[in-house]
Amino acid sequence: MDAFCGIDIGASAAKLVIAGSDGAVLGRAIHRSGVDYAATSEACLAEALGQAGIDRGEIRRSVATGYGRDNVLWVDGKRTEIACHGKGAFHHFGRAMTVIDIGAQDSKVIHLDASGRRLSFRMNRKCAAGTGAFLEEIALRLALDVSELNGLAERSTKDVTLGSFCTVFAATEILAKIRAGEAVEDIVKGAFRSVVKRIVEMDTVDGALVMTGGVVAHNPLLARLAGEAFGAEPLVPPNAQHVGALGAALVARELAEKGLD
Repeated sequence: MDAFCGIDIGASAAKLVIAGSDGAVLGRAIHRSGVDYAATSEACLAEALGQAGIDRGEIRRSVATGYGRDNVLWVDGKRTEIACHGKGAFHHFGRAMTVIDIGAQDSKVIHLDASGRRLSFRMNRKCAAGTGAFLEEIALRLALDVSELNGLAERSTKDVTLGSFCTVFAATEILAKIRAGEAVEDIVKGAFRSVVKRIVEMDTVDGALVMTGGVVAHNPLLARLAGEAFGAEPLVPPNAQHVGALGAALVARELAEKGLD
């Protein structure tokens, strides 16, 4: 079986997927992007090759996407995050959909028709609100690890609204909420709702609502809150953080089939 590789290097994490000719995942890896994207890409590739039980020479074609795609020296081609996230999401659900990808530094809303063709897309403004960076700042202000946020928010019993979208102002607002005696779990859920509200303001949802990205992968409550806000049942693919990398691997397969770079 031929093998195809896709790597998605984001500002926070690098994700790599090796897929077979049938689209099945043979190996995957995720590492912090760090400051040396080239070295990180090599580490991801070595780990995924080990899982797949193949060597580098058996990769027929490879494609890079994401913020750091230009730093991956060994790939055969590069594609945008929009193209790869759409491709990966459609592979899982195969219907008309709106893909919402929440990453560390940006969020994307991608509309696909029933054949997987991209109709339109939107990206958030150059601001941390509505992204993982916003939640990281909230965790820092509350002296929490980011991994604790979802569990805390799940225990919330009271709605606490954060009025500010700006990360800096929201941090100040959180300190005021603490002084007012608000429970930490209610503040965290309020932060989740703030992220969702910013996403809702970006665009509407047509077809199925598909949620991808590291923020959703680690915070399933956020996907449920988004579903409530949009009035649609959220679909979260397995290994949601790897959807862009999977899409890149599928693009690599298409290029190989067409004999293109």
